[in-house]
Amino acid sequence: MIVDLHMHSTASDGVLAPAALMRCAADAGIGMLALTDHDSLDGLDESRAAAIAAGMHWISGVELSVQWQGVSLHVLGYAFDTGSTVLREALAGVQQGRWQRAQQIDERLAAKRMPGALEGACAMQVATGGDARQPPGRPHFADWMVEAGYVRDRAEAFRKWLGAGKLGDIRQHWPTLEQGVAWLRESGGIAVLAHPCQYNLTRSRLRRLLRDLVAAGGQGVEVVNGNQPPEQ
Repeated sequence: MIVDLHMHSTASDGVLAPAALMRCAADAGIGMLALTDHDSLDGLDESRAAAIAAGMHWISGVELSVQWQGVSLHVLGYAFDTGSTVLREALAGVQQGRWQRAQQIDERLAAKRMPGALEGACAMQVATGGDARQPPGRPHFADWMVEAGYVRDRAEAFRKWLGAGKLGDIRQHWPTLEQGVAWLRESGGIAVLAHPCQYNLTRSRLRRLLRDLVAAGGQGVEVVNGNQPPEQ
């Protein structure tokens, strides 16, 4: 069975609506999957109906933004109760933080002579079918920077402006690793550290992170996803 437990829709920073994404997954021969939008459960009902109709095994999913020792991290949550009051209330607060981050990115880019970033990122989000009520993510800012001619491609936008340690890496709005894992566990879910090699941690700090993840109740680590270079 082919399994894909990490994908995004237009409920966050993906390019396909949840149902369309499920149909593409079915066409690709995927038998089990989870939609893991950033800090959002909005696409789950639509994706579940489409996945079941296509004969796939659907698992509830989300990708939480958290912070650990000053580092922005992502924790994937699986198999939780989608009606959990704990998780939905927590995510409402995180979404507000995502809007505040978007506004700060806009201000910081304007100070670097790149005005209109938030408006441009929102326009890029809508152009790709995204929900205008959702806060734009860094990929939307990156796409706007490409279109405006400030960078050559999305990779350059992240390398120079939006990636780890750059001006777009704003983390003060995120809950702690322990809080994020607790929300998932209290909702009946499983907490998994996403793409551990992406955070540019030394081996000793990565080992420390994994120890803290286990101590908090985390139960897994994402070993492979589609954005990793072969050496990782």
